Amino acid sequence: MTASAARPLVALATALAIASCSIPPKPDLPDLRNEAPLAGVAAPQGGAWPDSEWWRRYADDQLDGLEQKALASAPSLDEARKRFGTALSSVEIARAAGGASFQANAQAQRQRLSEHGLIPPEFLGFTWYNQGDLSLQFQYDFDFWGKTRAAVAASVDEAHAAEAERSAAALLLTTAVADTYFGWQADQVRLALAKDTVTALERTRELAAKRVARGIDAPDTVHQADAQIAAARELEAGYAGSAPIRLAALAALLGVAPAELPALAAKPLPMAEAALPNDVGIDLLARRPDIAASRWRVEAALQRVNQARAEFYPDISLGAMVGLSSIDLDKLLTGGSRVAGIGPALHLPVFGQGRLRAAYGVTQAQLQAAAAQYDAAVVDAARDVATQALNLQQIDARRGQRMQQVDATRALEDTAAARVRRGVTDDRSLLGAKAQVLQQRDAVATLDAQAISAQIALTKALGGGYRMQRATAPDAAGGDTTESPKPPINAERADSR
Repeated sequence: MTASAARPLVALATALAIASCSIPPKPDLPDLRNEAPLAGVAAPQGGAWPDSEWWRRYADDQLDGLEQKALASAPSLDEARKRFGTALSSVEIARAAGGASFQANAQAQRQRLSEHGLIPPEFLGFTWYNQGDLSLQFQYDFDFWGKTRAAVAASVDEAHAAEAERSAAALLLTTAVADTYFGWQADQVRLALAKDTVTALERTRELAAKRVARGIDAPDTVHQADAQIAAARELEAGYAGSAPIRLAALAALLGVAPAELPALAAKPLPMAEAALPNDVGIDLLARRPDIAASRWRVEAALQRVNQARAEFYPDISLGAMVGLSSIDLDKLLTGGSRVAGIGPALHLPVFGQGRLRAAYGVTQAQLQAAAAQYDAAVVDAARDVATQALNLQQIDARRGQRMQQVDATRALEDTAAARVRRGVTDDRSLLGAKAQVLQQRDAVATLDAQAISAQIALTKALGGGYRMQRATAPDAAGGDTTESPKPPINAERADSR
């Protein structure tokens, strides 16, 4: 090889050596939690994970219809759907940026030569001329350093994150619908109890008024009865007013007017269970859509770091062109107008190191921020699960004590009814005992409403039936695929050469 022929190779080797000296080291992998901090939570184990349609366990046709309508037309899911669609489009854009590309060009123009140009028109014999070009260009980028693959992988991970966020939005909607629906049902139960209480107190007031009229009792007994009736009617008005407010909230969740809601019938509240699934600390990471979305965001940020690091390497591509070119449009389609070219291209980022390092630093900061957000999501999820499980357990314990009070007041009511039947006393003791029973039943209904609300919140905290599926990620060329049961943070995915 002659010295003149070796000079280009020496220059290329020198440029590659300069570029390689400026390549930053491989990034440190973020240390992520592999288990939710739930050790030591004193809640019963052995419960089941929620199903994807978890609300069906209540066997309530009315609730099933509301949930289906909410998922089909609720406005709160529109934004999540749009984000997911945008993420899918980003995958296609990233994939299209690499590999082979074709471009067809056609041009026809009429130009005038300058009389004071390099070649005056009098030497050519014309001032005006036509120019016609037809060409087909081909370019193939050799993704030796994985820049395009990293961009595609990052877009795929972001699409997975958007899909998980859409699941989180659906879970938020379905739990809100169920909580509002059962809140309305609880209002109906307490409203009925409040009406019975008012009726019993009004009967007591009638008896008190008769005894005062006959001079048996002091007028204070009537005033006390009036105060009790007013308090009971206040509760009745509160429950009666709460019901339409809940219906308005329910209509807003479904995206309809309150008048468009289906007619709802009052039903007894279901019983709630407080048991957590086994191994909840480990499995929760794959069951919560918000944690899954955060994990995918970390994966995407890691791939963006790899993409930014690959920018320090040279870009190598192969280009080719075939076409027709002529200044005589009549001869454009003849064989003599053929043009062709082929050759490689090399781009060395030698003088843009400052910009590349700044961009690389930004991606590293974004990776650390995504890892911190993931850890925060895991901690928040653990706190949410522990809070709702312990709250439900506490409510269950309180309900057990309250039921004992109900049994005791019912025993007093039975005793008072027996005395009335024997003529030992009048109806006042029976009505008073009945009012106490209604009061205790109202307290039980309140605890039942709190329990079902806490169970719905626990269902939400446990992910509402979400399960991180095996993800299929297309490669840069759209051919082979790789599968992973969950986004792994490991050296293989982080390999940035």
